[in-house]
Amino acid sequence: MPLARKRIFRIPPPAPTTIYVRPGYNRVLAEEFEALKVKRVGLVADKVEAHSQGDLRENFGFKAAKDAIRAVDRKMTALDRFVARNTFIEVDPASWLTKPTDTLQLGHVTTIEKVDVATKRKHRFTFLVTTHGETATDPESGIECLPHNSPLATATLGLAVGASNQVRLPAGESILTVRSIRNPTPAELARLLTAIKPPEIADDEP
Repeated sequence: MPLARKRIFRIPPPAPTTIYVRPGYNRVLAEEFEALKVKRVGLVADKVEAHSQGDLRENFGFKAAKDAIRAVDRKMTALDRFVARNTFIEVDPASWLTKPTDTLQLGHVTTIEKVDVATKRKHRFTFLVTTHGETATDPESGIECLPHNSPLATATLGLAVGASNQVRLPAGESILTVRSIRNPTPAELARLLTAIKPPEIADDEP
């Protein structure tokens, strides 16, 4: 039996990993999954109602309900796989205020210099290396959240001040140098850490 083209060229699923999250993240995941289940029940009721209205070939309500159910099913499957593939460790941000600063770790504020290998252009960024999914920016200090599992964080975590690492980022080959490491202040954390939200994950087609 020949292999299906779709299966030959499908991108393999990501390898399991450890994802650091803030306390309450696992509860948010569970609540999101329950909300999807409730939404699906309502859509099934809409589908049954539309089915009772006659000819399915011209029944746009039936088709819309059917498509919506499929979309919810895909999102539930993707969320379920996201949870099953990964290990989630909850970390209290209060511990970030007094961490040792010998090497760059989750919870540190760091300035990173990025040099593009091809163009030699230099850029400097100041980040709070934070838990999964954080994207906020502090309007007072200009510090941005850098999720610990992002390509830039993965390439610099564990480095000491002055240490460099040449890596291939989505934008191309770059040399990253850690220029400073410090602990955040309580005010910075209050401005940067937003309400915990469920992950934005792409649908996984079967």
